Amino acid sequence: DVQLQASGGGWVQPGGSLKLSCQASGFIFQNYRMGWVRQAPGKGVEYVAIASLGGAGRYADFVKGRFTTSRDNAKKALYLQMNDLKPEDTAIYYCARYRGNERDYKGQGTQVTVSS
Repeated sequence: DVQLQASGGGWVQPGGSLKLSCQASGFIFQNYRMGWVRQAPGKGVEYVAIASLGGAGRYADFVKGRFTTSRDNAKKALYLQMNDLKPEDTAIYYCARYRGNERDYKGQGTQVTVSS
């Protein structure tokens, strides 16, 4: 079974940083683009970032310059370094697998709260 387990969330003050990790299992990790999505209270799921097979990242406009995604294929792990966090970044963050351009799995999330 495909499993995607995100971790590393928590509470941080505005301007702070967090690094999320995602451990994948149950599929050949290196064969898939992987990414991050988030869901804020009362809102829908939105795309945050995606890492290509080689690790190059693409980002939603609202996180460009602040977030960086990376992957370690040997460890089957995906990461999201989040800097200069803002209150509007508060959400549950999920690791996601992509088949082509379509997201086909979204794992268990990790809560990120940004407040003073």
